[in-house]
Formats: sequence, C-alpha cells, structure tokens
Amino acid sequence: MTYDIIVIGSGPGGYIAAVRASQLGKKVAIIEKYATLGGTCLNVGCIPSKALLDSSHHYYDAVHHFEEHGISIEKPTIDFGKMLDRKAKVVETTTGGIKYLMDKNNIDVFEGLGSFEDKTHVKISKNDGSSEIIEGTNIIIATGSKPATLPFIKLDKERIMTSTEALKLPEVPKHLIVIGGGVIGLELGSVYSRLGADVTVVEYMDKIVPGMDADVSKELQKVFKKQGIKFATSHKVTSVERNGDTVVVKATDKKDREIEFSGDYCLVSVGRKAYTEGLGLEKIGIEVNERGQVAVNDHLQTNIDTVYAIGDVVKGTMLAHKAEEEGVVVAEYLAGEKPHIDYNLIPGIVYTWPEAAAVGKTEAELKEAKIEYKTGKFQMRALGRSRASGDIDGFVKVLADKNTDEILGVHMVGARVADLIMEAAVAMEFRASAEDLARICHGHPTYSEAVKEAAKAAWDGKPLNA
Repeated sequence: MTYDIIVIGSGPGGYIAAVRASQLGKKVAIIEKYATLGGTCLNVGCIPSKALLDSSHHYYDAVHHFEEHGISIEKPTIDFGKMLDRKAKVVETTTGGIKYLMDKNNIDVFEGLGSFEDKTHVKISKNDGSSEIIEGTNIIIATGSKPATLPFIKLDKERIMTSTEALKLPEVPKHLIVIGGGVIGLELGSVYSRLGADVTVVEYMDKIVPGMDADVSKELQKVFKKQGIKFATSHKVTSVERNGDTVVVKATDKKDREIEFSGDYCLVSVGRKAYTEGLGLEKIGIEVNERGQVAVNDHLQTNIDTVYAIGDVVKGTMLAHKAEEEGVVVAEYLAGEKPHIDYNLIPGIVYTWPEAAAVGKTEAELKEAKIEYKTGKFQMRALGRSRASGDIDGFVKVLADKNTDEILGVHMVGARVADLIMEAAVAMEFRASAEDLARICHGHPTYSEAVKEAAKAAWDGKPLNA
C-alpha cells in the first residue's frame, strides 16, 4: 500500500490536511487509533464541551432570566443524563461527518496505532493484535495533545480528573474545585456552576486566562464572580488528596499561608502536552524540543525531510483552528503551492457567557516590544442590541499603532464575540487602520457596532454612542 501522503491522527489538523491533500490530487491515507474519527476536539474537547455549555446556558437563562422577559414557568429541573445524551448525539453526528468526508474524498482510513518503521513506512498496530505496514512519500504527524497534570497529583479519573472525565460525570458536583484558571477550566467550571454546583477556581498566576489581555481577564473575573464562581488567584497548589467522596486541595497564597479547599470533585486543568507516545520518533531520529513537541521549520517540516508535523504536537497555541490552518499549509506545500499562515492572527476564544475573544497583540506585548500605540474601548452596555437581549457585560478594545493607525490587536468580552472577533481578524489580515474599520457601515442594532465604536475611539477618540 503506497500513498503520496500518510496522516497520523484524525483530529481537526489531521483530517483537514487529508482532505486538502486529496483535493489537490494526492493519494492519501489517514491512521486513527480510536474507533471514531475527529481526535480530542470532536470526541472529548471542543464539540462536547460546547454542547454542555449551550445546554447549561439554556437552563441558567430559564432559571435567572426568563421572568424578566415576561416568561413565567415552573422552576426548571435538570435531567443531567438527558443532557449528556444530547452531548453524545452531537459528538456522534460530528464524528460521522468526518467519516463522510473521508469517503467523499477517497481517503483510506486505517484504525490502529501508527508508528514509524523508517522515514517512509508506517506500521499500523491494530486492536486485534494484527499489524500492517503502509508506505508514504510524505508523512504528517497530527497526533495532538492530552491533558497535562502536576507531578504530585494522582488522577483517579473519578473525583480527581481531567477535562475528559469532566465531560461525563455521573452527577452535578456539589463543590467543584478547578485547578487552573485557563480556558478549559473556566468553560467546564461555568457548565457546572450554571447547573447549581459551587465552583472554586484555584490559579497560580495573579489573574485568570493569563495569556489574554489584562482587561479581558479583569472583566471575565468580575462577571464570573457575579455568577457565583469563586476565585483564588496567586495560589500555588501543593497537594490534592481524596478521602472517600471528598477531595482536599491544599495551596499556598502569595503570603505563603496554607489554604485548604474541600469539595466532592476536582478538575485538574493546567494545560495540555504534546502526545507522541508510541509514534517511534526516536526510531528515525525525529527531534523534539524541551517541551516534548516535535521540532519543525517554517514549512512545518521536521529534521527528517519526508516527515511533517502540525497542530498541538508542535509549538504554538493549542487550538483546533490553528491545527486546521497548518494542515492546509502542509497539504498545499506538498502539492507545490505557496501557502502562508500568520500566527499573529489566530484568534483565541473563551466560550463562557459572556464569551471572550482576542486577535493580535495585547497591551503588555506592545509595551514589551516598545511599540507606541493608542487604545479605543467601547462598553457593550451602550449598545441598543445588548440592552434588548440583556447581555450588557463586556467591551470591545482596539489597539492601533500610534503613528500609522494600523490595528495591532482587538480584545472583546460579550455576547457572541467568538463570532465577532473574525471581523477584526479579517481587517487585520488586510492591514486595516482603525479609521478603516470605523468608517464601515455596521448594521443597527447589532453587537458588531461595538467594534465600529471602539475603532473610532482608537482612531480619533470620539465614539458616537459614549
């Protein structure tokens, strides 16, 4: 069995790379060790978490907001099993869609663990104990990542767990302790907070979502506190122990005092790490960096000329859409085209409510780079659309070059900003100025008007509705 391209891993990066390569006339095989395609994102990540976020949001609105809209109902109750069943159906439909794409594009799918025999041959070890070897002119590693943990934490995957187990708990926790105030911890913490759990987020840094702009972190924490989530920032976790149905987390605060948190479940959400186990990288001499990620050049090519790597397994943000873009880049490069990817314009998104989204540079990054900039900020509560829907929390913030007016970064908190951020990404792709964005007619009433107003504030300091 000989192919132009073999892809190891069927997550967003892998399956998109396979589809694009096939579209460009390549004979493609994809190897997946699990029974369903789609990788972490579709099976135990992006898709199931968003399904639970949406379901829990409906419940939260019914309990807290229907009355103000003049909708009176008996107190809603939660059928958590049915909620999980819906999540599973969403996952099943989505992963089934990947299988359809493989068939449509004549991509051969192999189920089993792929490992390198040499630089052009991959061994597929199947669940029944058998194996086969296939040959590829080029091979793309797209094996993704898995949840990271702390060395002293023993995960029992029942009450001390990762995000994978948190998506299928047998019950709504009474008190969920979340270790890590990043995107995954906040999203899953939000799910269970909406469903009635007490949630405490313990974060080592002095703010949540530390990689995002400081104003975004501050706004999110303020809003989540209103929703009932508790935060312990600047806390270093020192131990996590389970005693029956109780989990005790100990941490030291910034004054070096020991603080103890007690709950019935603990979600360890301290990031993810590249997943390369079983690939046999050492067998053909593929280099990895100090974090265990596969080392690649600007074309995502490893030190072995026939092997490429994309997505979470290489450096950069661990985002599904980043992996997809890299998959397209490698497929097109191998087809003789000249693709490009601008890593500065990969949006980051938090799917809580309100949502948070960002693209480009933060204020801290601009200060560190000694770039002179100006800031325009507009509050969501000043919009007619926000008042109509009741989603008045948040803002849009535009950072522009002080001398040229080019937009350098956009940061948002609010309703539907996960979608709205792409307006900024498109503008920045074409190197638009704040004035360009401010002069575009935006529909009224829409949330997008906040982008126009923030851009005008950055451009001339005179938003129209503030």
